[in-house]
Amino acid sequence: MLLWLSEYLAHFESGFHVFQYLTLRAILGVLTALAISFLVGPRMIRWLEHYQIGQPIRAEGPQSHLRKAGTPTMGGALILVAVVLTTLLWADLANRYVWVAVLTTLAFGAIGWVDDYRKLVLRNSKGLPARWKYFWQSVAALGVAVYLYLSATQPSETRLIVPFFKNVVIPLGPVYVLLTYFVVVGASNAVNLTDGLDGLAILPTVMVAAALGVFAYATGHAKFAEYLGIPFVRDAGELVVFTGAIVGAGLGFLWFNAHPAQVFMGDVGALALGAALGIVAVLVRQELVFFVMGGVFVIETLSVILQVVSYRLTGRRIFRMAPLHHHFELKGWPETHVIVRFWIITVILVLIGLATLKIR
Repeated sequence: MLLWLSEYLAHFESGFHVFQYLTLRAILGVLTALAISFLVGPRMIRWLEHYQIGQPIRAEGPQSHLRKAGTPTMGGALILVAVVLTTLLWADLANRYVWVAVLTTLAFGAIGWVDDYRKLVLRNSKGLPARWKYFWQSVAALGVAVYLYLSATQPSETRLIVPFFKNVVIPLGPVYVLLTYFVVVGASNAVNLTDGLDGLAILPTVMVAAALGVFAYATGHAKFAEYLGIPFVRDAGELVVFTGAIVGAGLGFLWFNAHPAQVFMGDVGALALGAALGIVAVLVRQELVFFVMGGVFVIETLSVILQVVSYRLTGRRIFRMAPLHHHFELKGWPETHVIVRFWIITVILVLIGLATLKIR
């Protein structure tokens, strides 16, 4: 929106051409989303407290969590507001990738909102039944996957890039739809499972989003893509504004979500952010690198899968409690140690992911 305004004003004052630079708009996107979070955050928390939209705590969970009962939840709506408004303000709204990212995020946010509303407002402990949650996630993910496959104009848009190997490129054909589906739905649920401690999910989300922004900028720049040996995807660079908005909104939310949390994200935020990361990874053709950088999310998800499979087959549990962060809590790790150590692991994994830009 502001890009169009700057283009118009540039006819009268050439200085407005500066807003054509992606890097500047990405930085402004971070700052704008951060400012929106700071402005809206306190009001949203007071509103959630007023209507007693608070988090129920499972009795079988770590005893240290019992004091968190009643903490305002559905704070992820704050992130969505900041991300969407910022993207609409600073991104090129003629870019279809921007709309794919925004609409995918909103679709999964809507699913999470229904789940949170049923649990926290209607006091239905089951929320949105798992089968229906998965059904609507599948509808949204398949819808965007089919659209991207049918609207692809370049071979690079539907090829799988293998990190660390410069010339290993796999044409996916219709399998692209299946891969996109699993990446988006898997990422959405993985972030949701990780969101169990104060700030545990949001900072890794911020770090991965920032790294994906680097990939988006390089992928959408013909010279950089050629130099780095990655596929050039026309118009993908504009996604750096979207990822910048996630970074700013995420840092703003962390201000209120840091231990001890004043507000929790809820499914409305976790499902949306996971889907947002997943769809950006697909658009910039870095699904495998995303799998590495989001390793904390992957491990948390695998811990749940392994726990369920082990218990059903043998009647025994591998971990004291799943997801994995609860296992470490029950082993005696303080909550802040679990959080910060998982953050450190994410820093390492993100750096490994970024290294794939040069190690080919």
